[in-house]
Amino acid sequence: MTYAIVETGGKQYRVAPGDLLDIDRFDGEKGSAVEWTNVLLYRKEDGPVVGNPLVPNVKVMGTVVHQGRRRSITVFKKKRRKNYIRTKGHRQHFTRVRIDEIAEN
Repeated sequence: MTYAIVETGGKQYRVAPGDLLDIDRFDGEKGSAVEWTNVLLYRKEDGPVVGNPLVPNVKVMGTVVHQGRRRSITVFKKKRRKNYIRTKGHRQHFTRVRIDEIAEN
């Protein structure tokens, strides 16, 4: 089983071909291609290759499937005895990507 650990948006994700990945929003329309070269670890059939800090000549390619927003969360602030209450909602944007392949050059 081959998989890789990639870094995008300041976070690290374990990806394998065929996976659907929800990541923080980035520019790209539905159906557009995505390519990551910042691969931190690549697991081949004969064992893992760990980067220092990145694995050279390995890239992960995918396709944007959906651009959307997550469910709403409620942010609530209160200061006791001061008649201070604030309620606010927030919806985070995200991009759903299908991992097509992990290519080794």
